[in-house]
Amino acid sequence: MSDPLPSAPPPQPAAPSRLPLVAGIVVVVLIGLGTAWFLLRPRPEEPAAPTPTALTPTATPTPTAPAEEPPPQGPPLPALDQSDPRTRELLGAMSSDPEFQKWAANEGLVRRFTAASFNIAEGESPRAVLVFLAPQGTFQVVERNGHTFIAPESFARYDTVARVLGSLDTQATTQAYRMLKPLINQAFKEIGPPGQRFDAVLSRAIQRMLDTPVPEGDLEVVDTPGVNYAYAAPELEQLSAAQKHLLRMGPANARAIQAKLRELHKALGLPPAGR
Repeated sequence: MSDPLPSAPPPQPAAPSRLPLVAGIVVVVLIGLGTAWFLLRPRPEEPAAPTPTALTPTATPTPTAPAEEPPPQGPPLPALDQSDPRTRELLGAMSSDPEFQKWAANEGLVRRFTAASFNIAEGESPRAVLVFLAPQGTFQVVERNGHTFIAPESFARYDTVARVLGSLDTQATTQAYRMLKPLINQAFKEIGPPGQRFDAVLSRAIQRMLDTPVPEGDLEVVDTPGVNYAYAAPELEQLSAAQKHLLRMGPANARAIQAKLRELHKALGLPPAGR
């Protein structure tokens, strides 16, 4: 079956902010993760996902982190509402992969990244802000000896995402995130619970992906009323929604993304990921 997605509403206005020099690559990193969330087969009449400015926090507040260091100095950039053209310009030098440029052509990049990060940290789906990453083709399974497995063709739909993320430069990403933080923090204030810091939220989002157990071999599924397909292994089916959807990218793609995120988590110097 295909992977239909709800339409994403346009990002809402916000107050001005400053953004020094190289910025925006982290927007793509977590956006890329969002493709792991698309359902194997949709529930009938699935309710629409929340908009970036209407996310409801569900987790307990993250422990307060130490005061942030000031961002690197650089020329001011446009306000949050007008930051896309400059962000795209800066993103252009970060990867030579053509698909990378297509991702950057979307609007509201900073808000999309912030909302997707928050949702992933909470174990929820960021589909509403990542509609443009819907995979091509249809979800497929194969039957062998009375068992149902996710077909390799289904995993292959996410090969591009894994390839693009693998092409990103970790050092440049680290520099970009530090420079982008004032703008991201401003966007996070629009949706984040009081007392939480975005550094901690990003750390939780990345760690949640790193904690996902990626099994060797085929992934068996069972046809289940209401959700259509579920993982046959109880230890996989009981994972959070975020982790289960990452597995649907396929073992090879999931491991490639985990490897890149492991590099980033260390290089960014994020706080420990509290749950």
